[in-house]
Amino acid sequence: MASGRRRPVLLLLWAALCVGPGLAVDRSNFKTCEQSGFCRRQRALQPGRSPYRALLESLQLGPDAARLQLVNEATKVPLLLELRGLRGNVTRIRITELNPPRPRFEVPDVLLGDAPAERLEVSGRDEGSLELALGPGGTHRLLVTGKPFRMDLLRGRELLCSVNARGLLVFEHQRQRRQQPLTDKLTGWVGRAWDKISALFHRDPPQDAPTEEGAAAEDGAADTTGDTDEKPPENEEEPGAWEETFKTHTDSKPYGPTSVGLDFSLPGFEHVYGIPEHAENLRLHSTEGGDPYRLYNLDVFQYELHTPMALYGSVPLLWAHGPPGSLGIFWLNAAETWVDISSNTAGKTLLGKLLDYMQGGGETPQTDVRWMSESGVLDAFLLLGPAPHDVARQYGMLTGTQALPPLFALGYHQSRWNYQDEEDVAAVERGFDAAALPLDVLWLDIEHADGKRYFTWDPARFPRPRDMLRRLAAKKRKMVSIVDPHIKVDPGYRVHAELSARGFYVKTKDGGDYEGWCWPGSAAYPDFTNPEMRAWWASMFAYDQYEGSTETLFTWNDMNEPSVFSGPEVTMHKDARHHGGWEHRDLHNLYGLYVQMATAEGQIQRSGGRHRPFVLSRAFFAGSQRYGAVWTGDNTAEWGHLKISIPMCLSFGLAALSFCGGDRRGGFFKNPDAELLVRWYQAGAFQPFFRAHAHLDTARREPWLFGEENAALIRAAVRRRYALLPFWYTAFYRSHRHGLPVMRPLWMEFPEDSATFAIDDQYMIDRALLVHPVTEQGARGVQVYLPGKGEVWYDTDSHQQHPAPQTLYVPVTMSSVPVFQRGGTVVPRQERPRRSTECMQGDPYTLHVALSPQGTAEGDLFLDDGESFAYHTDSRYLHRRFSFANNTLTASSADPRGSFPSPAWLERVVILGAPKPAAVVLRPAGGPETPLHFQHEGPVLTLRKPGVPIGADWEIVLR
Repeated sequence: MASGRRRPVLLLLWAALCVGPGLAVDRSNFKTCEQSGFCRRQRALQPGRSPYRALLESLQLGPDAARLQLVNEATKVPLLLELRGLRGNVTRIRITELNPPRPRFEVPDVLLGDAPAERLEVSGRDEGSLELALGPGGTHRLLVTGKPFRMDLLRGRELLCSVNARGLLVFEHQRQRRQQPLTDKLTGWVGRAWDKISALFHRDPPQDAPTEEGAAAEDGAADTTGDTDEKPPENEEEPGAWEETFKTHTDSKPYGPTSVGLDFSLPGFEHVYGIPEHAENLRLHSTEGGDPYRLYNLDVFQYELHTPMALYGSVPLLWAHGPPGSLGIFWLNAAETWVDISSNTAGKTLLGKLLDYMQGGGETPQTDVRWMSESGVLDAFLLLGPAPHDVARQYGMLTGTQALPPLFALGYHQSRWNYQDEEDVAAVERGFDAAALPLDVLWLDIEHADGKRYFTWDPARFPRPRDMLRRLAAKKRKMVSIVDPHIKVDPGYRVHAELSARGFYVKTKDGGDYEGWCWPGSAAYPDFTNPEMRAWWASMFAYDQYEGSTETLFTWNDMNEPSVFSGPEVTMHKDARHHGGWEHRDLHNLYGLYVQMATAEGQIQRSGGRHRPFVLSRAFFAGSQRYGAVWTGDNTAEWGHLKISIPMCLSFGLAALSFCGGDRRGGFFKNPDAELLVRWYQAGAFQPFFRAHAHLDTARREPWLFGEENAALIRAAVRRRYALLPFWYTAFYRSHRHGLPVMRPLWMEFPEDSATFAIDDQYMIDRALLVHPVTEQGARGVQVYLPGKGEVWYDTDSHQQHPAPQTLYVPVTMSSVPVFQRGGTVVPRQERPRRSTECMQGDPYTLHVALSPQGTAEGDLFLDDGESFAYHTDSRYLHRRFSFANNTLTASSADPRGSFPSPAWLERVVILGAPKPAAVVLRPAGGPETPLHFQHEGPVLTLRKPGVPIGADWEIVLR
């Protein structure tokens, strides 16, 4: 480091672990289902033995819901079932205790509000069941069976989904703890004390502080060798019900077991997707015989691939897609959640399925999904499609759509843990200019702050931050600094002193401020569930509060799972207390969303509400899409991690998190060779969030350090990204308006093509571009599937036309990134190389028009100032539509409400698949017809310098 300071011992220990040979995630630090008491209890239940009965005679129909009681015939505890049909083809199922002794946690701040409800009506009834009609004209019906309780959702005569068909509904009601004899209590206390004393004599050699890698001990000292089996006191009602031990951590449960669970059966569906975040293929696999998928936000060191282990974020949204169409299940619960998936086709080979078909069709495919959460209420939304775009819009209606990012955020971001000082930042920026590489943002990690005290700058390394930011701004570039939600416990640190004085920290179960170890050493954790604390946090981004900040400084929220090196599973104790008295177990997965929410609000407030924020967050939950970007976390410089970034981002997109990417430059950990580095840049150029980042103990990786040949390949990839920025920005606008993913699986655009259902090494950007990055070492070619019966695709490099459907072998070199434009689309581009996105404002546009077999094409372009909310508040934008039919390309307004005085103009039109015309003329609206120069080579017709303003109406006619 330039300052010559010694790094803290904690940092050195953690860094050494990260880069050690052959190291990966230590699974013993994280629970399995068997080690999670409620998961083990629920999984032990056998299907077909449901104790729940619906009291059909208790039905009450209101204007917004149907309500009836359920009763557990074993415990006699009554529950309240509420059914709502929501406008837009959504059904909500909510189950709570009828008379709870204390309230149960219900997730706030995720839903946009109460969606308009459709009135339910009784459409049929007999002794053991009743039927409710919902939707316009009763298009959907709910059939409720009394004993055992079951619900079937039908569209017409088609069964879409069955609820509790396997009888796995669980609702652990609140109860008083059964008193134990004093001798039993003493035995339990002595046993637990002996366990902790024994652990002290089996620890690893003493360390100055716990590491993230080995964090486990309650008192702040690491212990990675403790017993991983829970040791519940004897004579408890259920093992782990009132107290649970993992390693040396004991989780007290003063309110006892309160888990909920429910099963959903999906007849006709063989493929399910979603529930990020997991380092897994897009299509989810059966969990029979292994652990369920876990949703519990965790800081996982150097995560493994193809496991159901939890990672940094959680969105409890599952998609099903197949011949019946598309359907979604949104499980609104922020507690630790496990998802079991089983299928009657799981494990069958293609030959086996073919034999079933030849023998009369075989069994109808069915997938069963079981949700299990530790606490809260049971609140599920069935998104009934029927098409994939419908499910995306339905989820967006509930939780919101992707925030429209500022334009610069779609450019290239250069990061490292850490750029050492102001001169290092300046040298890196000069390197980009010397290498003629576009760059929009430089990033600073934790070492930029004074002793990892966030909202400060290291006085030796960054003594003049405003001058540094102004120098970047003069080059039309921005900076992002990290602000993490663990605050150094230091009475002389203004942020800590104020948070402590205001009582804004998370509390322990005993009422003191909760403390744990993280990067600064001893740290406390702001309670972001408290609206007053969030407002205070937002105020800290004001220019007079965040000293040295300017309008060109943006924010990175890391470690916000929250990460607690000394906590159980490297996170916060579940019995910690939050605003309102809620336990951390109730709302764990919400914490990261609240951090990003408060940070984004702070950036908006500092500009007086004018400018859009940019906030990157590692942890997330449903609704996080409204506040910024996410990424796939601390990946590794390995080919498998490059490949898995594609399905991971596709899964994020299905959960409305369109602004996603994986760390480029070959991964966060380890050192990539030149081939992997180049391929990672090429892949990253076609993912929504495009950032390079690397561990502090890896070799420097600025693109020009790998020789001119590799630098040229990287330059080409980055420039290709910038040329497509108008297309990316328009796709984000569409995602913002309608909830559709920017980066999406093929089956979203080709829902009837079963060959697309399991493909996740290629994808669509919006509806126009198909991308197949090269993710195999030494690849000489890739197999690209071109979907769509009767469609055509154009290679964007050679412009060669290919009919679909077909699987095409595409030879590749180190300069290749196979990209195909769909026939029938128009892609706007800006093709002049520039230093940054801001330098491109006013540059001319080129339209790439790819004709369908019918000789038609459509596309659009959205543009505004790229930074403010004026597109929303003042309709300051242009949304242009381009259509080609009858040999005429037409430009018109896609939304006449918008107006924006752009100086940009149309420089060129490239039409793919057009025959050679005799003449081409331009007809401006209200102006004289003029001839255009053109060139025709093979399938490509190029029209040069139409010269019309991009916001004008006009026609170009081929004669």
